Amino acid sequence: MTDFTKELTKTLMEGKSLDEVFRHHLEKALNELLRTELSVFLDYEKYDRKGFNSGNSRNGKYERTIKSRFGELNVSIPRDRNGEFQNRTLPPYRRHDDTLETTIIHLYQKGVTTAEIADLIEKMYGHNYSKQTVSNLTRIMQEHVEAFRKRSLQKRYSVIYLDATRLPLRRDTVEQEAVYMAVGITLTGHKELL
Repeated sequence: MTDFTKELTKTLMEGKSLDEVFRHHLEKALNELLRTELSVFLDYEKYDRKGFNSGNSRNGKYERTIKSRFGELNVSIPRDRNGEFQNRTLPPYRRHDDTLETTIIHLYQKGVTTAEIADLIEKMYGHNYSKQTVSNLTRIMQEHVEAFRKRSLQKRYSVIYLDATRLPLRRDTVEQEAVYMAVGITLTGHKELL
C-alpha cells in the first residue's frame, strides 16, 4: 500500500471528508510538477554541475493560492534568472479552477437569472460573485449558447410551458425587459429549455 492509499483508508475509517486528503496530495503533485517543468526547461536538475555558467539558472519562486474544488492550494511557482520560463501547468494569473464557472454557465443556459445564480453560489460554495461577475463568465461561453439555440428540437412534447421573467438588460441604457422562456417535457418525462 502506498502512503496515499493508507491515508485514504485512515480517513475513510475515521469518517472524515476526503477533500483534505485530495487537496494535500494535489498541492504536492502540482508543486512537484512545476519544479520538474523548470528542470526540463533549463535542461539540468537542481545543483547539477551542468548548470554552472550555463547562462540561465533557478531564481527562487513566488507563492500563489489557487482555489480548487478540494480547497485552497498553496503553490510555489519557480522562476529562472532570465525570466524566460513560462509554466504550462497553471495558466498565468489564474487563481481558481473552472468547475465553478462551468456550473454557473450551465445554470445560465437553463434560464436561471444572474441574481439567483450569484445568491446560489454564495450559499453553496461561500464564493461571493456579483451579478456582473456572473454576466462576465457567461459572456465567455457565448458560442456554446449559440450552439444551444441552433440545436434541433424533438418533434413532440407532452407539455410545453411558457413563462416570462423581467430582467434588467443593458443595451444603450439599463431597462427592465421581459425574457420569455418555453420549457417542454419530453415523452420520457425530461424537461428541456426550448
